[in-house]
Parts: sequence; structure tokens; C-alpha cells
Amino acid sequence: MLTSPTNALPGPTRDALMLQAATDSPLWLVGIDDTDNLETRGTGHGARSLIAAIEQAGLARGVGVTRHQLLVDDRIPYTSHNSSACLQLSDVADTATLFEFCRRFMLDLAARGADVGLCLASLAQAAGVIAFGRAAKTEVLDQGRARRAAGEAGIRLEGLTGTRDGIIGSLAGVGLFADGNDGRYLWQRRLRELTDGVASVAEIIAATGVDDIRVIDGDSLRDQPDTRIALGPWPRPVRIDGSSVLLVSQGSPHEHADYACIDKQRLKAFRP
Repeated sequence: MLTSPTNALPGPTRDALMLQAATDSPLWLVGIDDTDNLETRGTGHGARSLIAAIEQAGLARGVGVTRHQLLVDDRIPYTSHNSSACLQLSDVADTATLFEFCRRFMLDLAARGADVGLCLASLAQAAGVIAFGRAAKTEVLDQGRARRAAGEAGIRLEGLTGTRDGIIGSLAGVGLFADGNDGRYLWQRRLRELTDGVASVAEIIAATGVDDIRVIDGDSLRDQPDTRIALGPWPRPVRIDGSSVLLVSQGSPHEHADYACIDKQRLKAFRP
């Protein structure tokens, strides 16, 4: 049975090696936070727009975008949910050019009153701030702690607008991605195009880059490539043990599918 673990998680070295072995080139992470206000689209939309722009500019290949929930506390200023986003990129030609591109994009995107934070880290560097990411889920942190953690890990971190408090969430996001058991995916290639459709296990994995499809109270379906899945209106993989996992339940209202993706409410309960 799957659970949503909070303690006794795999160590950073294991997570980094597992994920790096699954990619064709070194994985780089871009963390962003606090790009919006109550009148604009959220940070998740900004992250998806940024990864599309990066690909269009030929600077890297997009692997995924994850959302990470941080502490909700009256002492922390946030727009709606206090979550940050982490972009995963492969085939990065030049990290300095990539960072400057992201910097300009985020300055253009930043809403009035936003406190935008931006960071760029290799997966190995991000493993050095897993503890910081976990702390951001339970503690009120400050910029000084974020800057020290980033400096010790060799991560480039910059506050772009407002109070610069966005550096806390942007750094936490890359650390929580490296953790391997936090966050859900806002974007993986072609997954949104499959919304409300039906496809086989093999087709979903090949088209999207999802690592696994698992029954939420059972086992993986990878060894059943022809099994058909109803994607439903909200197909969102989650991070489990360093992998992107699409969770399904047995039975489907669609006559041509044996399983269906779990619904939005159930998914959010599993991974906020």
C-alpha cells in the first residue's frame, strides 16, 4: 500500500543517484516563488510558462515542473497557498545563460507587490538543501538562513523584487524536489493533452516521461503495458522515492478503461 511519507525518507545521495541515472544528461533545477498577487495567475502558471520559454529559446529540455507546499502560518506573507515551484531541465548548454534568461523572464512576469525569488541548482547541489526544504514545511525561516544554506551548497540564489523573501520558497522547492517524496507535478510533457482521454500504460509512459503508474492501494502497472487508463480531468503525478508516479484506482466510468486516475480531492489529500 502506498503512503505519503514524512519521515524516514531516502537520503539525498540515494535520491540524487536514482534520478540522475534515469536521465540522459545532468539534471538542473530552477526554483521560483512569489511571482503573483491576488489579481494574477499563480506561480504554477508562471513556472509552466517559463519552462516553455526555455525550450523555445533552445536553452534546455523540460523534464517536469513540481509544486511544493510550504508552511502556512500568519507570520509568513503569501498570496494564497504558500507553495513554490521547481522546474527540472536536462540538456542545459550553459548555466549562466540559463540563469540570466530565467532572471529576465521572472522580472517581466512579476506581479505588482510580488517578492520574487529565483535559484538554480544541479541535482547534487539541491541534495545539500533537503534539510532546508523540509524545515520550510514546519518552521518560519528567514532570508539569512536561506542565503547561508544556498552558499554552503554552491547554489545560485537571488531575490528579484519586493522584500526578496521569495528566495526562501525558491530554495525550499529545489530541496524538496531532491528529497524525492514531496510535491506533485504541474507539468510533464503531453500529460495535459491527454486530459479526459484514455491511453495504455505504455502509451502514457512513452508520451509523458512518467516513471510509473501505480494503483493507490496496490502495485505498479508497468508490467501491464496494454492496460488502459482513463486520465480524467486532472491527471497529476506525484513524487515518490525520486520518481514521477501517476496514481490510479481500479474501475473506471469509461467503458474502454480498467483504471482511472484518482480525482483531484483524493490526490490533494495524498500530496497537498
